[in-house]
Amino acid sequence: MQKITKDNIAYMSTAIDLAREAFSNDEVPVGALIVQRKTNSIIASSANRMREKKNATFHAELLSIQKACEYFQNERLVGCDIYVSLEPCAMCAHAISIARLDRLFFAVEDKKSGGVLNGPKIFECSSTHHKPEVISGIYSSESSKLLRDFFRIKRSLHKQRKSQGM
Repeated sequence: MQKITKDNIAYMSTAIDLAREAFSNDEVPVGALIVQRKTNSIIASSANRMREKKNATFHAELLSIQKACEYFQNERLVGCDIYVSLEPCAMCAHAISIARLDRLFFAVEDKKSGGVLNGPKIFECSSTHHKPEVISGIYSSESSKLLRDFFRIKRSLHKQRKSQGM
């Protein structure tokens, strides 16, 4: 089991800040970043941008992986870790595996749409060739609160529109 360090906490704090950025842009509040362990530096980061770009694949994890691959000019991200404010969905979990990221840190489980500890559990599938080490729970209450607040606001707006006949 991975020991949680000050760096792990700092990186997850940055992922939470990216999730806050997504929230302020009316996106599902998810942030992700990729760290190269050798240099202990963030090489890519993103917030969700699905609504902005009107593209279902613009998840924070996928955007961060794309940026990191461009940075290294390589499809493999060996020696790198990914930090995400929410358990990745199946699509993102599979991309994490394909990119060969060493470790996945995420703040909070996603009981409905997760693909790591919940749902299809991508890393447990026999067809998954690379299985990163998974560490969860850093800043879970902050991430949970952001998500609850976001969806509470969305439900409230939906009820208002419905009551107005929209």
